[in-house]
Amino acid sequence: MESIVLFGPPGAGKGTQAQRIMESTGLPQVSTGDMLRAAVSAGTPTGVEAKKYMDAGLLVPDDVIIALIKDRIQEADAINGVMFDGFPRTIPQAEALAGITVVSHVIAIEVPDDKIVERICGRFTCADCSAVFHDLFNPTKIDGKCDTCGSGNFKRRADDNADTVMSRLNAYHEQTSPLAEWYQTKGIFHIINGDREIDQITEDILSALK
Repeated sequence: MESIVLFGPPGAGKGTQAQRIMESTGLPQVSTGDMLRAAVSAGTPTGVEAKKYMDAGLLVPDDVIIALIKDRIQEADAINGVMFDGFPRTIPQAEALAGITVVSHVIAIEVPDDKIVERICGRFTCADCSAVFHDLFNPTKIDGKCDTCGSGNFKRRADDNADTVMSRLNAYHEQTSPLAEWYQTKGIFHIINGDREIDQITEDILSALK
């Protein structure tokens, strides 16, 4: 079994590319957040253990996360591997992951910080139908009117502001820089320029995976 690791800063377009990687490779997407919620909901032994930490507002320890991943990669759809989204985040996590599956490719989608701020801070949604728009990249056809339902009731996330986004980006860089260097020494790290057309990014990712 060989697996892929996909990571990139918030707003880099990871979700879109993850979907395309899944369609191309047939590998299921594995998010630790989704796994935690599913395990807690199902009441599995690992889920029960994880819930203790979550209820206390604590980070779930690495050994619990790794136990979840061990369970997940035994499932039928993971027979040829999986695509990890947002995991690992630290070198100890990467070392633990290497002990249970072979990571063959690490895809890092990189976008300049100023472009990330521009992308995230320009987002807004229709409060009535949840259609998503952007000040620059996807404005409404008629100013102040939703293209989908005609409503003029829009909202922006409170944390979609420059200060909050830069704080999240700084935390991301501090956390992932050592991990990137660790994977680079393994010869499996691929930097993908995420500041381009979506199809160009996909093409480069799929080429790196060959």
